[in-house]
Amino acid sequence: MAIFRLQINPVTRSTGRSATSAAAYRAGEQIRDERTGTLYDHSRRQDVLHKEIILPSKFDRPDAGMEWARNRSNLWNAAEKAEAKSDSRVAREYQLALPPELSAEQRVVLARAFSKEIADRYKVAVDLAIHEPRPQGDPRNFHAHLLATTREVTPEGLGPKTGIDMNGGVRSELGLPPSRQEFTTLRARWAELTNMALREAGIEARVDHRSLQAQGIDREPMPHIPIAAIAMERRGGRSEVAERIREGYRARVAAREVAKVAERGTGSDMDARRQQAVQNWLKHRASLRHPQQGNEISRPHSMEEIRRRAVEAWRSLQARGSESQHSGASHRANDPGREPQQAEPERGAPGLADDFSG
Repeated sequence: MAIFRLQINPVTRSTGRSATSAAAYRAGEQIRDERTGTLYDHSRRQDVLHKEIILPSKFDRPDAGMEWARNRSNLWNAAEKAEAKSDSRVAREYQLALPPELSAEQRVVLARAFSKEIADRYKVAVDLAIHEPRPQGDPRNFHAHLLATTREVTPEGLGPKTGIDMNGGVRSELGLPPSRQEFTTLRARWAELTNMALREAGIEARVDHRSLQAQGIDREPMPHIPIAAIAMERRGGRSEVAERIREGYRARVAAREVAKVAERGTGSDMDARRQQAVQNWLKHRASLRHPQQGNEISRPHSMEEIRRRAVEAWRSLQARGSESQHSGASHRANDPGREPQQAEPERGAPGLADDFSG
């Protein structure tokens, strides 16, 4: 079944990461970091199904002078050299889940379409790599890594910070929305592109970028278990991490069920209390008219009967005039121990203004 997944993370030096290392790993290549001299060699990877560097559409011509950016080593070494701080963001990664229902070619077309939109939206270079599922993992886990520059690409090299990585103050001055809103927009767009691809392929499955609550689905989200923990269990080992995650999930599901039962019980108790209140009111009004028969009134068997008796009693009280109301008001006004209150609003017939139907 197609699932939605778009995870957006920065590649930052403060976490010990580099753009050259990330690019070499995702593309399954060997790249030397010219700034540090470190060689990253992942050329033995066998799970890279497709890789390419995508540039903004305005550079899709032979004379654009962008050959430097089409070379993976040149591109990511330029990204490293452009940043001077020890905590700089040197790249941004978009991790996508690709529908297993699509063919290999259709998955490439889908991932390329989203990469192209990011490149055009932010004027950045996007290094696309599509991976097949790992042997020890879920066989449906076709996914893509989009490694994007944090700066605009130009024929002369990398320009200013752009997109999500632009300073918040600069975004505000340019009239751009907050970065958080950018994340939401990108997630919605990825879901839209995925569903378009599924529809064109004649597949009924659809994805939704919204939370379960926003979709009106009342269930606990499925737990995410790290691939390393799953691999350990498949080798016959025991993963405490996986067990803790599953136990937490079961506890949340149980708590949700208890809350549902309590909510249903509260609703039932409330209905019973409301019905009993109406019946007590009817008995009291009837006893005022016929004191000697106050204890002989039969119990109503339906809400319709309760409503009917309530209306009849109210009409009878209205016919008796307002004398009792005036005397009651006078009594309340002369009671020094009564808490001051605002005048009560005029109400309709008891039993009609309130919904006792549950």
